Amino acid sequence: MRVAVTRKNVIFTPDSSRVVARYFMNGDQRTQEIVSRIMTLDEFQVIHTLEHTLREFARRHRNISRIFYRHCENIRGIIEGMQINYDGLSDERKMLIGSYCTMEYAIESAAFFNPSIIEDFDQLYLEKGEKRIILSFRATGEGHISSIVFRRGILDKNNDLQVMKMGANIDKAEIVHKSLFNKNRFVRKLEEMHTPDKYSAKILQDLPEEFEYHLLKNKISKVLDDPSISQQKRSALEEVIWLADSFYDLQFKHDSDITERVIFPISDSESRGIEDARFVRFVDDDKSEKVFATYTAYNGHVILPKLISTEDFYSFHVMPLRGEGAHNKNLAMFPRKIKGKYAMLSRIDGVNNYLMYSDRPTEWNNPICIQKPRYPWEFTQIGNGGSPLWTEEGWLVITHGVGPMRRYCLGASLFDLDDPSKEIGRLDEPLLSPREDEREGYVPNVVYSCGSIIHNNTLILPFAVSDYSSTYGTVDMVELLDALKKSK
Repeated sequence: MRVAVTRKNVIFTPDSSRVVARYFMNGDQRTQEIVSRIMTLDEFQVIHTLEHTLREFARRHRNISRIFYRHCENIRGIIEGMQINYDGLSDERKMLIGSYCTMEYAIESAAFFNPSIIEDFDQLYLEKGEKRIILSFRATGEGHISSIVFRRGILDKNNDLQVMKMGANIDKAEIVHKSLFNKNRFVRKLEEMHTPDKYSAKILQDLPEEFEYHLLKNKISKVLDDPSISQQKRSALEEVIWLADSFYDLQFKHDSDITERVIFPISDSESRGIEDARFVRFVDDDKSEKVFATYTAYNGHVILPKLISTEDFYSFHVMPLRGEGAHNKNLAMFPRKIKGKYAMLSRIDGVNNYLMYSDRPTEWNNPICIQKPRYPWEFTQIGNGGSPLWTEEGWLVITHGVGPMRRYCLGASLFDLDDPSKEIGRLDEPLLSPREDEREGYVPNVVYSCGSIIHNNTLILPFAVSDYSSTYGTVDMVELLDALKKSK
């Protein structure tokens, strides 16, 4: 049964003017040469050159001088290795050195896609039928490196979206790495990553049951400083480091707008991008609320499923997921516990939809297969299109299916509220397919979503168009649920 989708005339497209000031490392030798040249300048020349640089770039970034100073700190070891008294350098000279370790990166220049939507915590001062929402997107720039960015808007009583004006600058967060680790959990995650323990066992066995980040990093760094170790051992120990680096907190300034906050790849596990964040507003059994998001970290070789949590969109806690079910892509958390346990959808084998329960939001085991491809438009694979939505009739899950020519369509399924392993119904036709004017883009013939909400008894369905731009559509919930209950 075909269900009607009303496409709305709101389009989010890539914007090459959205830039961040990113740390740039030119290699030890070339960096030493640059520092040597800067050291030949007298203080007047340093100030003049710095002022010219600030005049060109200060309006494009929030507190660019502080960024320069921080980037100079990153190469302090190189500077001191040149027998230069780092503490004796003027602030202006440090900032000038830092400017040569900085480059602009256009985070949204290539693609703006795979949106997710949640209700904003702030619902004050709205008219009847309105709802304030937060949209997240996968923004991709040069080199296909992806970040998470946000937009805020208001849905009116007709489900039309008014998008709020964007802030002028992008704010990169302060980063704090996790300082203390549980050794048993850390070892289990290394086993899941298939990191050879013959290289890491000796280092880890000498650590206490609760060990500090810097203790681990210092021990491994000493081994890596030996140029004679094998490449296999070096790679294994580097994996240990990037797992430890994958736990961190982000803190954005409170004078930044949400449109200015970007979650940019931080750890080595994310060096090639942060992909397809699925945000959900989670209500615990005690009625407390927070926002979770699952995403895929990619370093060019290995993917690592990770979890973000936040209560205000200023502070974000980031950690890797673990367990036999925390593999592959496509994890999406339920918005509430089921019978006292967290619940998660996954596609651990790359083909089918799975359900998992857990006492902890970071550990996932014993996946249960609940959906397999059934119709030709999903024969290649079926997966979720975001977190399940609670309705009185059951859990509504927007799915994606891949068919001939790797065309991606969106579907819909309904699952039992008390036992989501039981499928009540599934649309036999796609809910949404790429129209002729939606087929061209970064990846042709794709419509894709990472999360929806229900507003005014209507499904609000943001979706990406061929991995290039994003828009949204609406679906009448009465019509959709009726079709799902009538389907086999």
